[in-house]
Amino acid sequence: MATMTSLIGLINKIQRACTVLGDHGGEGMSLWEALPTVAVVGGQSSGKSSVLESVVGRDFLPRGSGIVTRRPLVLQLHKTEDGKQEYAEFLHQPRKRFSDFAAVRQEISDETDRITGKTKAISNVPIQLSIYSPHVVNLTLIDLPGLTKVAVEGQSESIVQDIENMVRSYIEKPNCIILAISPANQDIATSDAIKISREVDPSGERTFGVLTKLDLMDKGTNAVEVLEGRQYRLQHPWVGIVNRSQADINKNVDMIVARKKEREYFESSPEYGHLAHKMGAEYLARLLSQHLEIVIRQKIPSIIALIKKAIDELNAELDRIGRPIAVDSGAKLYTILQMCRAFDKVFKEHLDGGRPGGDRIYGVFDHQLPAALKKLPFNRHLSVKNVERVVTEADGYQPHLIAPEQGYRRLIEGSIGYFKGPAEASVDAVHLILKELVRKSIAETEELKRFPTLQADIAASANDSLERFREESRRTVIRMVDMESGYLTVEFFRKMHLEPEKSSDPKNPNRSTPNPNVDTHSDSHLSKIGSNVNGYINMVCDSLKHSIPKAVVHCQVREAKRSLLNQFYVQVGKREKDQLGALLDEDPALMEKRSQLAKRLELYKQAMDDIDSVAWK
Repeated sequence: MATMTSLIGLINKIQRACTVLGDHGGEGMSLWEALPTVAVVGGQSSGKSSVLESVVGRDFLPRGSGIVTRRPLVLQLHKTEDGKQEYAEFLHQPRKRFSDFAAVRQEISDETDRITGKTKAISNVPIQLSIYSPHVVNLTLIDLPGLTKVAVEGQSESIVQDIENMVRSYIEKPNCIILAISPANQDIATSDAIKISREVDPSGERTFGVLTKLDLMDKGTNAVEVLEGRQYRLQHPWVGIVNRSQADINKNVDMIVARKKEREYFESSPEYGHLAHKMGAEYLARLLSQHLEIVIRQKIPSIIALIKKAIDELNAELDRIGRPIAVDSGAKLYTILQMCRAFDKVFKEHLDGGRPGGDRIYGVFDHQLPAALKKLPFNRHLSVKNVERVVTEADGYQPHLIAPEQGYRRLIEGSIGYFKGPAEASVDAVHLILKELVRKSIAETEELKRFPTLQADIAASANDSLERFREESRRTVIRMVDMESGYLTVEFFRKMHLEPEKSSDPKNPNRSTPNPNVDTHSDSHLSKIGSNVNGYINMVCDSLKHSIPKAVVHCQVREAKRSLLNQFYVQVGKREKDQLGALLDEDPALMEKRSQLAKRLELYKQAMDDIDSVAWK
């Protein structure tokens, strides 16, 4: 098993990394909650600051009346080799070492004001301070604002509850060791620290009781019953502390000297002499460090399980949002092409039925096109009046002799021209569907969500291609209509049984005989011409109803499946490294999220390696 120093040092390291990533106490993530910590709890003016300074052996905390600690202070103590210089580092100033502890005190005060302002307000955003010294034990302590019963001038009415809620957010966590500070010159039954500790830790297995100000008790009184656990029993021993007097503080008495005076006080005290070996700040620090090491040993399996779970979750999340992109141009080009293929796959799935959308194209051919063809104004164009006009104009100055062939041709050509509208409408309808499928496919391609610039470029290139396909499709369907006008199917008219107008034989009403005096300008004759033309147009309509969809699919749908991004591939292949990088310019919020996830993943992996290398040796 690892030594106490290495185990606690490892926990300190992980806790510091958690704080760097925002995984701090109070709001803490599960990893922080899984790591054992020591929270210092007490009422205002209970001597919390003096206890911490005694444990550290340095005078470094702000002092004053009322509420002084207004933000949690995460204090990590790192034991160094003898002879090494003592120094402190703040997380918010990682490259600056403080060897002057008066400057540390000022920086704590200034950093508190940076968040809370120069008021008496509090904040749950912690200050992270690490102290490196040969005179400390490896330990992490969290100094919390002192509990109070009333709000004073300049404080909000909710300050009492706000402080209690903040303290609870730390000490109610099952891996938190509670250091309950109570002044000896007050009744232990009224201790704020003991009261709140009992509420979150009723068995007392996580609570260490500390009595301060033993030297300030009234003459003739002592705290032996408390220190021996007879007045209020905890599972861990009570520890008495003698803080520096105000006179010592004013004289800047060295903390090492103060520790010596504390030892002398207990050793020479008739009341506490028999407990002297278990009293004082030095003993308290060793006691906490030893207990912390025991707790860490117990918690290592659960910490490992938690870290493994976190690593799996982080890897899954990074896979979902995408891993970082390599910096060389070849890798960037490969990444872009991969994403294009992913988009193309989604787009084809829409067309081929794997995803919704392609069925709308069939709807154009099966419903929209036939409906448009039915609405064409052939009845008006082939009315008796219009047929007469067209035939007459076609004859010119020389009327036709037998059948009005030129009139037929003009009527047919005019009728066929109406097919261009539905044909072009089909082209445009399919174009709009394809554009919408491009938009949906880009939105549904997970790999592209990281890169808005690449999305825009792919969309622009795909839409340009669709415009080209539409123009080719329009030319094709118009050409097909023109071909119907350019060469008529004469077999239709040859097969048509065109008989001259007949008149009934009054002697035999069931038989008709030819009438040599047919009036070629009669309504019945003109109606017959219109009927013949309409029959031919119906034949052409049936043909176009099947050939227009074929042309549209060939020119637009098939080409979209085959070569939608061909132009984009040509363009992107010519781009330089910086231009490729611009395409992969991600959403800053997503980049920041990936960066934080990657840092957290690295933290957990490093923690796992450290635990493997330290805890089980």
